[in-house]
Amino acid sequence: MGPGVNEIRINCADGWYRVMYVAKFEEAIYVLHSFQKKARKTARSDVKVAGVRYRAVVRERKAAK
Repeated sequence: MGPGVNEIRINCADGWYRVMYVAKFEEAIYVLHSFQKKARKTARSDVKVAGVRYRAVVRERKAAK
């Protein structure tokens, strides 16, 4: 996805949950995607959503400078 992207893994009785976020920017923590996992491997579509959002954050920060 990108440098600085982290993941919080939550295991509950009703399933697995993931939160992908980036905290390397000084002004904010950006939550890129959160979802419930349905299978052992993270779906490509979930990784893609987080990647697209990460690139949008980077692009928006560059435009604001």
